[in-house]
Amino acid sequence: MILQIRRAHPQEAERLSQIALSSKAYWGYPARWMEIWTPLLTFSSEYFEENESWVAEKDKEPIGFYSLQDKDGVAWIEDLWVVPEYIGQGVGKQLFLDAMSRAREIGCKTLQLEADPNAVGFYERMGMHKIGERNSEVDGQPRALPLMEMELREI
Repeated sequence: MILQIRRAHPQEAERLSQIALSSKAYWGYPARWMEIWTPLLTFSSEYFEENESWVAEKDKEPIGFYSLQDKDGVAWIEDLWVVPEYIGQGVGKQLFLDAMSRAREIGCKTLQLEADPNAVGFYERMGMHKIGERNSEVDGQPRALPLMEMELREI
């Protein structure tokens, strides 16, 4: 699949929020959890002004995006979301590889993220490994969020 990956525009916040919400819902979470997560997955235009974010588009239509942050020399993928119709078709892989490349460009040697438990297999296939977890809670239910990492070797 031929994709263009370009910088996110602040005026796309609503569309990119829809992508994040539909991608999260793909995993079949309870409706109440999705209600709780909606504010966290609803992005403002300011978010895209303040955070380096990249959009994958097919036929000029956004179908996924990620945000990359430099946290004290460690590259951190804050968000990586793909429209459900394209999950499993290589879009996430292309976004991830783009994030790795950009992280190297800014001089980072390590890439980290906090994964949705359903996405751990994907990140492991990309070369990441679990280094810990963050315990949280959703609607009274305990939840462990894997912390993933990989070393960024020169290519």
